[in-house]
Amino acid sequence: MNQVYEKLMRCYASVREKVDFKPRVALVLGSGLGNYGEQIKISQVLDYHEIEGFPVSTVPGHKGRFLFGYVDDVPVVAMQGRVHYYEGYPMTDVVLPIRLMKLLGAGILFLTNAAGGVNPEFSAGDFMLIKDQIASFVPSPLIGANLEELGPRFCDMSEVYDKDLQEIIRKTAKELGIPLQEGVYIQLTGPNFETPAEVKMCRTLGADAVGMSTACEGIAANHMGMKICGISCISNLACGLTDQPLSHQEVQETADRVAPLFEKLVTASIVNMAKGE
Repeated sequence: MNQVYEKLMRCYASVREKVDFKPRVALVLGSGLGNYGEQIKISQVLDYHEIEGFPVSTVPGHKGRFLFGYVDDVPVVAMQGRVHYYEGYPMTDVVLPIRLMKLLGAGILFLTNAAGGVNPEFSAGDFMLIKDQIASFVPSPLIGANLEELGPRFCDMSEVYDKDLQEIIRKTAKELGIPLQEGVYIQLTGPNFETPAEVKMCRTLGADAVGMSTACEGIAANHMGMKICGISCISNLACGLTDQPLSHQEVQETADRVAPLFEKLVTASIVNMAKGE
Protein backbone atom coordinates (compact mmCIF):
# COMPACT_ATOMS: atom_id res chain seq x y z
CA MET A 1 0.00 0.00 0.00
CA ASN A 2 1.17 3.55 -0.73
CA GLN A 3 2.86 4.98 2.40
CA VAL A 4 0.94 8.26 2.23
CA TYR A 5 -2.40 6.49 1.94
CA GLU A 6 -1.45 3.99 4.63
CA LYS A 7 -0.63 6.83 7.05
CA LEU A 8 -3.92 8.56 6.22
CA MET A 9 -5.90 5.39 6.87
CA ARG A 10 -4.02 4.80 10.13
CA CYS A 11 -5.00 8.32 11.28
CA TYR A 12 -8.58 7.70 10.16
CA ALA A 13 -8.76 4.45 12.14
CA SER A 14 -7.25 6.19 15.18
CA VAL A 15 -9.88 8.97 15.05
CA ARG A 16 -12.75 6.54 14.51
CA GLU A 17 -11.71 4.59 17.63
CA LYS A 18 -12.28 7.74 19.67
CA VAL A 19 -14.91 9.75 17.77
CA ASP A 20 -18.25 8.71 16.30
CA PHE A 21 -19.33 11.87 14.53
CA LYS A 22 -20.12 12.64 10.88
CA PRO A 23 -19.53 16.29 9.92
CA ARG A 24 -21.07 18.02 6.90
CA VAL A 25 -18.65 20.95 6.96
CA ALA A 26 -14.91 20.96 7.64
CA LEU A 27 -13.59 24.27 8.95
CA VAL A 28 -9.93 25.30 9.15
CA LEU A 29 -9.51 28.05 11.73
CA GLY A 30 -6.71 30.46 10.83
CA SER A 31 -5.10 33.13 13.00
CA GLY A 32 -7.76 35.16 14.78
CA LEU A 33 -10.32 32.37 14.79
CA GLY A 34 -8.57 30.30 17.44
CA ASN A 35 -11.40 30.97 19.91
CA TYR A 36 -14.13 30.08 17.43
CA GLY A 37 -14.74 26.91 19.43
CA GLU A 38 -16.97 29.03 21.69
CA GLN A 39 -19.39 29.35 18.76
CA ILE A 40 -19.63 25.56 18.40
CA LYS A 41 -21.86 23.30 20.48
CA ILE A 42 -19.04 20.86 21.08
CA SER A 43 -19.72 17.13 21.16
CA GLN A 44 -16.10 15.96 21.29
CA VAL A 45 -12.57 17.37 21.30
CA LEU A 46 -9.62 15.42 19.95
CA ASP A 47 -6.06 16.65 20.44
CA TYR A 48 -3.75 16.04 17.48
CA HIS A 49 -1.34 14.24 19.83
CA GLU A 50 -4.02 11.59 20.39
CA ILE A 51 -4.10 10.62 16.71
CA GLU A 52 -1.51 8.04 15.71
CA GLY A 53 1.04 9.53 13.29
CA PHE A 54 -0.79 12.87 12.97
CA PRO A 55 1.32 16.01 12.31
CA VAL A 56 1.22 18.54 15.16
CA SER A 57 1.11 22.33 14.72
CA THR A 58 4.01 24.23 16.33
CA VAL A 59 2.81 27.80 15.66
CA PRO A 60 1.99 30.09 18.63
CA GLY A 61 -1.76 30.69 18.86
CA HIS A 62 -2.63 27.38 17.19
CA LYS A 63 -4.14 25.02 19.77
CA GLY A 64 -3.67 21.84 17.76
CA ARG A 65 -6.94 19.95 18.08
CA PHE A 66 -10.11 18.90 16.28
CA LEU A 67 -13.48 20.14 17.53
CA PHE A 68 -16.53 18.04 16.64
CA GLY A 69 -19.91 19.66 17.15
CA TYR A 70 -22.63 21.89 15.77
CA VAL A 71 -22.80 25.40 14.36
CA ASP A 72 -26.50 26.05 14.84
CA ASP A 73 -27.75 22.63 13.68
CA VAL A 74 -24.96 21.98 11.18
CA PRO A 75 -22.53 19.18 12.13
CA VAL A 76 -18.96 20.44 11.70
CA VAL A 77 -15.39 19.42 12.36
CA ALA A 78 -13.07 22.37 13.02
CA MET A 79 -9.29 22.43 13.07
CA GLN A 80 -8.01 24.69 15.84
CA GLY A 81 -4.56 25.11 14.37
CA ARG A 82 -3.39 23.93 10.96
CA VAL A 83 -0.08 22.41 9.92
CA HIS A 84 2.20 24.56 7.72
CA TYR A 85 4.80 23.53 5.16
CA TYR A 86 7.35 25.88 6.77
CA GLU A 87 7.22 23.84 9.98
CA GLY A 88 9.28 21.21 8.17
CA TYR A 89 6.56 18.68 7.40
CA PRO A 90 6.33 17.04 3.96
CA MET A 91 3.46 18.46 1.92
CA THR A 92 1.54 15.18 2.21
CA ASP A 93 1.48 15.68 6.00
CA VAL A 94 0.38 19.31 5.62
CA VAL A 95 -2.76 18.25 3.72
CA LEU A 96 -3.36 15.02 5.66
CA PRO A 97 -5.89 16.76 8.00
CA ILE A 98 -7.91 17.96 5.00
CA ARG A 99 -8.05 14.47 3.52
CA LEU A 100 -8.94 13.05 6.92
CA MET A 101 -11.89 15.41 7.40
CA LYS A 102 -13.25 14.40 3.98
CA LEU A 103 -12.99 10.71 4.94
CA LEU A 104 -14.86 11.51 8.16
CA GLY A 105 -17.79 12.73 6.05
CA ALA A 106 -17.32 16.45 5.33
CA GLY A 107 -18.41 17.48 1.84
CA ILE A 108 -17.68 21.20 2.25
CA LEU A 109 -14.30 22.68 3.20
CA PHE A 110 -14.31 26.21 4.65
CA LEU A 111 -10.77 27.63 4.69
CA THR A 112 -9.80 30.70 6.71
CA ASN A 113 -6.46 32.41 7.21
CA ALA A 114 -4.68 35.62 8.10
CA ALA A 115 -2.98 37.10 5.05
CA GLY A 116 -0.95 40.08 3.93
CA GLY A 117 -2.72 42.55 1.67
CA VAL A 118 -0.99 42.80 -1.72
CA ASN A 119 -3.78 44.85 -3.27
CA PRO A 120 -3.12 48.50 -2.32
CA GLU A 121 -6.88 49.09 -2.03
CA PHE A 122 -7.06 46.70 0.93
CA SER A 123 -6.67 47.75 4.57
CA ALA A 124 -5.63 45.84 7.67
CA GLY A 125 -8.75 44.25 9.15
CA ASP A 126 -10.52 43.70 5.81
CA PHE A 127 -12.02 40.33 4.90
CA MET A 128 -11.35 38.89 1.44
CA LEU A 129 -13.48 36.25 -0.22
CA ILE A 130 -11.06 33.92 -2.00
CA LYS A 131 -12.13 33.57 -5.63
CA ASP A 132 -9.03 31.77 -6.91
CA GLN A 133 -5.53 30.86 -5.85
CA ILE A 134 -1.90 30.61 -6.96
CA ALA A 135 0.01 27.67 -5.51
CA SER A 136 2.93 27.56 -7.95
CA PHE A 137 5.54 28.46 -5.31
CA VAL A 138 4.94 25.45 -3.05
CA PRO A 139 5.12 21.74 -3.96
CA SER A 140 1.82 20.24 -5.07
CA PRO A 141 0.46 17.75 -2.52
CA LEU A 142 -0.38 15.51 -5.49
CA ILE A 143 3.27 14.92 -6.44
CA GLY A 144 4.21 11.24 -6.27
CA ALA A 145 2.13 8.14 -6.90
CA ASN A 146 -1.51 9.13 -7.33
CA LEU A 147 -3.85 8.03 -4.56
CA GLU A 148 -6.55 6.56 -6.79
CA GLU A 149 -8.78 6.02 -3.75
CA LEU A 150 -8.91 9.80 -3.27
CA GLY A 151 -9.06 11.26 -6.79
CA PRO A 152 -7.76 11.32 -10.37
CA ARG A 153 -4.11 11.57 -11.44
CA PHE A 154 -4.73 14.87 -13.25
CA CYS A 155 -7.43 16.87 -11.50
CA ASP A 156 -9.17 19.87 -13.02
CA MET A 157 -8.51 23.18 -11.24
CA SER A 158 -10.82 25.47 -13.21
CA GLU A 159 -13.10 26.11 -10.21
CA VAL A 160 -11.30 25.34 -6.96
CA TYR A 161 -13.55 27.73 -5.01
CA ASP A 162 -17.18 26.80 -5.52
CA LYS A 163 -19.17 29.62 -7.14
CA ASP A 164 -22.39 28.79 -5.26
CA LEU A 165 -20.59 28.89 -1.90
CA GLN A 166 -18.95 32.19 -2.88
CA GLU A 167 -22.37 33.66 -3.59
CA ILE A 168 -23.69 32.46 -0.22
CA ILE A 169 -20.79 34.16 1.60
CA ARG A 170 -21.31 37.30 -0.47
CA LYS A 171 -25.01 37.49 0.40
CA THR A 172 -24.36 36.64 4.05
CA ALA A 173 -21.81 39.44 4.40
CA LYS A 174 -24.28 41.87 2.83
CA GLU A 175 -27.06 40.79 5.20
CA LEU A 176 -24.77 41.28 8.18
CA GLY A 177 -23.46 44.62 6.92
CA ILE A 178 -19.89 43.31 6.85
CA PRO A 179 -17.74 44.77 4.04
CA LEU A 180 -16.18 42.01 1.94
CA GLN A 181 -13.29 42.35 -0.47
CA GLU A 182 -12.72 39.69 -3.15
CA GLY A 183 -9.54 38.44 -4.74
CA VAL A 184 -6.85 35.89 -5.45
CA TYR A 185 -4.78 34.27 -2.68
CA ILE A 186 -1.17 33.30 -3.30
CA GLN A 187 0.74 30.87 -1.08
CA LEU A 188 4.48 31.23 -0.54
CA THR A 189 6.49 28.89 1.66
CA GLY A 190 7.32 31.22 4.58
CA PRO A 191 8.17 31.40 7.42
CA ASN A 192 9.90 34.64 6.47
CA PHE A 193 7.66 37.49 5.35
CA GLU A 194 8.04 38.70 1.76
CA THR A 195 10.46 41.34 0.50
CA PRO A 196 9.06 44.42 -1.27
CA ALA A 197 10.24 42.93 -4.58
CA GLU A 198 8.43 39.65 -3.87
CA VAL A 199 5.25 41.52 -2.98
CA LYS A 200 5.53 43.40 -6.28
CA MET A 201 5.96 40.04 -8.05
CA CYS A 202 2.84 38.65 -6.33
CA ARG A 203 0.84 41.68 -7.44
CA THR A 204 2.16 41.39 -10.99
CA LEU A 205 1.05 37.74 -11.04
CA GLY A 206 -2.48 38.80 -10.10
CA ALA A 207 -2.58 38.11 -6.34
CA ASP A 208 -4.52 40.27 -3.90
CA ALA A 209 -3.42 38.56 -0.67
CA VAL A 210 -0.38 36.52 0.29
CA GLY A 211 0.04 33.88 2.98
CA MET A 212 1.77 30.67 4.01
CA SER A 213 -1.09 28.15 3.89
CA THR A 214 -4.48 27.40 2.33
CA ALA A 215 -3.71 26.95 -1.40
CA CYS A 216 -2.13 23.52 -0.92
CA GLU A 217 -5.16 22.53 1.18
CA GLY A 218 -7.39 23.69 -1.65
CA ILE A 219 -5.57 21.43 -4.10
CA ALA A 220 -5.91 18.35 -1.87
CA ALA A 221 -9.61 19.03 -1.21
CA ASN A 222 -10.33 19.70 -4.88
CA HIS A 223 -8.61 16.41 -5.76
CA MET A 224 -11.06 14.63 -3.46
CA GLY A 225 -14.11 16.39 -4.89
CA MET A 226 -14.92 18.62 -1.92
CA LYS A 227 -16.81 21.91 -2.33
CA ILE A 228 -14.41 24.62 -1.19
CA CYS A 229 -14.78 28.20 0.00
CA GLY A 230 -12.40 30.53 1.79
CA ILE A 231 -12.02 33.88 3.51
CA SER A 232 -8.77 35.69 4.30
CA CYS A 233 -8.49 38.19 7.12
CA ILE A 234 -6.15 40.89 5.82
CA SER A 235 -4.06 41.25 8.94
CA ASN A 236 -1.53 43.70 7.53
CA LEU A 237 -0.46 45.39 4.33
CA ALA A 238 2.39 43.44 2.76
CA CYS A 239 5.98 44.66 2.76
CA GLY A 240 6.54 47.69 0.53
CA LEU A 241 2.96 48.94 0.95
CA THR A 242 3.69 50.23 4.44
CA ASP A 243 6.70 51.69 6.26
CA GLN A 244 6.15 49.41 9.25
CA PRO A 245 8.32 46.26 9.68
CA LEU A 246 6.15 43.13 9.67
CA SER A 247 5.75 40.84 12.67
CA HIS A 248 3.65 37.85 13.71
CA GLN A 249 2.49 39.93 16.70
CA GLU A 250 0.95 42.49 14.33
CA VAL A 251 -0.78 39.70 12.39
CA GLN A 252 -2.20 38.23 15.59
CA GLU A 253 -3.29 41.60 17.01
CA THR A 254 -5.24 42.57 13.86
CA ALA A 255 -6.79 39.10 13.57
CA ASP A 256 -7.86 39.21 17.23
CA ARG A 257 -9.33 42.71 16.82
CA VAL A 258 -11.67 41.69 14.00
CA ALA A 259 -12.30 38.16 15.29
CA PRO A 260 -15.88 38.86 16.52
CA LEU A 261 -16.95 40.00 13.04
CA PHE A 262 -15.06 37.11 11.40
CA GLU A 263 -16.81 34.63 13.70
CA LYS A 264 -20.20 36.16 12.91
CA LEU A 265 -19.58 35.92 9.15
CA VAL A 266 -18.32 32.33 9.30
CA THR A 267 -21.21 31.15 11.50
CA ALA A 268 -23.93 32.72 9.38
CA SER A 269 -22.29 31.51 6.16
CA ILE A 270 -22.17 27.91 7.40
CA VAL A 271 -25.85 28.04 8.38
CA ASN A 272 -26.78 29.46 4.97
CA MET A 273 -24.68 26.85 3.17
CA ALA A 274 -26.54 24.08 4.94
CA LYS A 275 -29.85 25.63 3.89
CA GLY A 276 -28.66 25.81 0.30
CA GLU A 277 -27.68 22.15 0.05
